[in-house]
Amino acid sequence: MTMAAHRPAGIHLLADFHGVDPALLTTSADIDALLRAGAQAAGARILHSHFHSFGETMGVTGVLLLAESHISIHTWPEYGFAAADIFMCGDAQPQLALRVIELALKPASRVVQTIERGVAQVEIKLP
Repeated sequence: MTMAAHRPAGIHLLADFHGVDPALLTTSADIDALLRAGAQAAGARILHSHFHSFGETMGVTGVLLLAESHISIHTWPEYGFAAADIFMCGDAQPQLALRVIELALKPASRVVQTIERGVAQVEIKLP
Protein backbone atom coordinates (compact mmCIF):
# COMPACT_ATOMS: atom_id res chain seq x y z
CA MET A 1 0.00 0.00 0.00
CA THR A 2 1.33 3.43 -0.97
CA MET A 3 0.37 6.61 0.86
CA ALA A 4 0.54 10.00 -0.75
CA ALA A 5 2.89 12.48 0.90
CA HIS A 6 1.18 15.23 2.89
CA ARG A 7 1.89 18.69 1.49
CA PRO A 8 1.51 21.50 4.00
CA ALA A 9 -0.11 24.21 1.96
CA GLY A 10 -2.91 26.64 2.47
CA ILE A 11 -4.11 30.20 2.47
CA HIS A 12 -3.72 32.35 5.56
CA LEU A 13 -5.85 35.50 5.70
CA LEU A 14 -5.13 38.20 8.26
CA ALA A 15 -8.01 40.66 8.45
CA ASP A 16 -8.26 43.91 10.39
CA PHE A 17 -11.78 45.31 10.63
CA HIS A 18 -12.12 48.99 11.62
CA GLY A 19 -15.24 50.97 12.46
CA VAL A 20 -17.29 48.02 13.74
CA ASP A 21 -20.32 48.62 15.96
CA PRO A 22 -19.01 47.83 19.47
CA ALA A 23 -22.21 45.90 20.30
CA LEU A 24 -21.16 43.29 17.71
CA LEU A 25 -17.83 42.69 19.43
CA THR A 26 -18.73 41.89 23.06
CA THR A 27 -20.66 38.60 23.22
CA SER A 28 -18.70 35.35 23.13
CA ALA A 29 -21.68 33.27 21.99
CA ASP A 30 -22.37 35.60 19.05
CA ILE A 31 -18.71 35.67 17.98
CA ASP A 32 -18.55 31.85 18.28
CA ALA A 33 -21.68 31.51 16.11
CA LEU A 34 -20.24 33.94 13.56
CA LEU A 35 -16.95 32.08 13.20
CA ARG A 36 -18.83 28.76 12.98
CA ALA A 37 -20.96 30.18 10.14
CA GLY A 38 -17.78 31.29 8.40
CA ALA A 39 -16.17 27.87 8.78
CA GLN A 40 -19.28 26.16 7.42
CA ALA A 41 -19.44 28.53 4.44
CA ALA A 42 -15.78 27.75 3.72
CA GLY A 43 -16.42 24.00 3.76
CA ALA A 44 -14.24 23.46 6.83
CA ARG A 45 -14.80 20.87 9.57
CA ILE A 46 -14.95 22.24 13.13
CA LEU A 47 -13.12 20.14 15.71
CA HIS A 48 -13.28 22.36 18.81
CA SER A 49 -13.89 25.94 19.89
CA HIS A 50 -12.91 28.10 22.82
CA PHE A 51 -13.98 31.71 23.43
CA HIS A 52 -13.35 34.07 26.32
CA SER A 53 -15.08 37.35 27.17
CA PHE A 54 -13.15 39.93 29.13
CA GLY A 55 -16.35 41.40 30.59
CA GLU A 56 -19.83 42.56 29.67
CA THR A 57 -18.73 45.52 27.56
CA MET A 58 -15.22 44.27 26.88
CA GLY A 59 -13.65 42.32 24.05
CA VAL A 60 -13.66 38.66 23.13
CA THR A 61 -10.85 36.37 22.11
CA GLY A 62 -11.54 32.99 20.58
CA VAL A 63 -10.53 30.24 18.25
CA LEU A 64 -12.13 27.52 16.17
CA LEU A 65 -9.84 24.55 15.71
CA LEU A 66 -10.53 23.12 12.26
CA ALA A 67 -9.47 19.91 10.56
CA GLU A 68 -8.13 22.33 7.93
CA SER A 69 -6.36 24.57 10.54
CA HIS A 70 -8.09 27.43 12.42
CA ILE A 71 -10.03 30.67 12.61
CA SER A 72 -9.28 33.04 15.47
CA ILE A 73 -10.52 36.49 16.43
CA HIS A 74 -9.70 39.20 18.93
CA THR A 75 -12.05 42.13 19.46
CA TRP A 76 -11.64 45.58 20.95
CA PRO A 77 -15.14 47.11 21.17
CA GLU A 78 -13.75 50.27 22.77
CA TYR A 79 -11.97 50.92 19.45
CA GLY A 80 -14.55 49.35 17.12
CA PHE A 81 -11.81 46.96 15.99
CA ALA A 82 -11.54 43.22 15.36
CA ALA A 83 -8.59 41.19 14.11
CA ALA A 84 -9.35 37.83 12.47
CA ASP A 85 -6.92 35.12 11.45
CA ILE A 86 -8.22 32.52 8.98
CA PHE A 87 -5.88 29.71 7.94
CA MET A 88 -7.20 26.82 5.88
CA CYS A 89 -5.69 24.12 3.74
CA GLY A 90 -7.12 21.40 1.52
CA ASP A 91 -10.36 22.15 -0.30
CA ALA A 92 -11.61 24.69 2.27
CA GLN A 93 -12.09 28.24 0.97
CA PRO A 94 -11.01 30.79 3.60
CA GLN A 95 -12.22 33.69 1.44
CA LEU A 96 -15.79 32.48 1.99
CA ALA A 97 -15.29 32.53 5.76
CA LEU A 98 -13.88 36.04 5.49
CA ARG A 99 -16.92 37.17 3.52
CA VAL A 100 -19.35 35.83 6.16
CA ILE A 101 -17.45 37.54 8.97
CA GLU A 102 -17.17 40.83 7.08
CA LEU A 103 -20.87 40.88 6.15
CA ALA A 104 -21.84 40.36 9.80
CA LEU A 105 -19.43 42.90 11.31
CA LYS A 106 -20.05 45.58 8.64
CA PRO A 107 -16.74 47.38 9.15
CA ALA A 108 -16.26 50.92 7.87
CA SER A 109 -12.93 49.70 6.46
CA ARG A 110 -10.78 46.62 6.38
CA VAL A 111 -7.23 45.57 5.62
CA VAL A 112 -6.64 41.97 4.51
CA GLN A 113 -3.29 40.29 4.01
CA THR A 114 -3.18 37.00 2.08
CA ILE A 115 -0.28 34.66 2.72
CA GLU A 116 0.31 31.41 0.86
CA ARG A 117 1.57 28.85 3.38
CA GLY A 118 3.66 25.78 2.67
CA VAL A 119 4.76 26.90 -0.76
CA ALA A 120 8.29 25.65 -1.37
CA GLN A 121 10.74 28.40 -2.11
CA VAL A 122 13.42 27.68 -4.66
CA GLU A 123 16.82 28.74 -3.44
CA ILE A 124 19.01 30.30 -6.12
CA LYS A 125 22.73 30.05 -5.47
CA LEU A 126 24.81 32.76 -7.04
CA PRO A 127 28.45 32.15 -7.98
